[in-house]
Amino acid sequence: MNKKQIIFYVLFSLLLILFIVLSVLAIKEIKNRISSSKSMENIYEFDGSSPFSINKILYFSSANCNTEITSNSSFKILDLYQYTDIAIFLNNNADGNFTAENTLKKVTLSDIKFSLTPSTGTPNLYFKNINDFTSNNYDENKKIENTLDFATSSENQIDYSTPILFNNCANPITLCYVNSSLITDYTLTDNSSNISYNGSLLKNCGITLNSIACKLSFLITITNNLDEVYTCPLTLTIPLSTESSTIYDGNLILTDNTNYQFIK
Repeated sequence: MNKKQIIFYVLFSLLLILFIVLSVLAIKEIKNRISSSKSMENIYEFDGSSPFSINKILYFSSANCNTEITSNSSFKILDLYQYTDIAIFLNNNADGNFTAENTLKKVTLSDIKFSLTPSTGTPNLYFKNINDFTSNNYDENKKIENTLDFATSSENQIDYSTPILFNNCANPITLCYVNSSLITDYTLTDNSSNISYNGSLLKNCGITLNSIACKLSFLITITNNLDEVYTCPLTLTIPLSTESSTIYDGNLILTDNTNYQFIK
């Protein structure tokens, strides 16, 4: 056997050994991943008994504007905005039997993202006082940058102007989605007495529903009084129309009966 043949057989043997070693490692990795996947499945199946869920979300969509009357008595819109009030009802499925497991210690809203951003305007999400629900005002100081922490209370009365929830889930999470600056300098020919400060403004100003369509998502995290943590991702489509009406009609009310489950 010459020298070239010896080198060839040595290299071939080394490559064969390397192939066998890599194959064994690959099979072991696949088995580990399958085992891990099964473990995760078991965790999610176990946590399917979470006490918390979201079974209803209420929306109220409309529009409003800031205006001024010019020297020639024309009606000028300085800022036209579309808003949607959102009430998210947490359900602890307690049926009056409140325990440390099904009562709230802390609730956090985080990781706000817009998966569908309006092509017109500037969208933001705000905390809203439940007493102001369906009103056309919002507080710029209560804009949610990325995270909103809700305190909880077992008292009979709470201050609804701050982010706080009854620990037995008696009141909903209330938010306000606002898409502002749809129009910032626009003169209407109609007399101001004929103007309705609602969703019909969008039609009067030529704002199409497609241009203000929006879809946003965020994560709701609940800590109960056993310090157990439950999470639920939400994706919300801002309602602008239904089968029977649109926001152009003035106001749009939609009740969405959902079945979001929190996972431990």
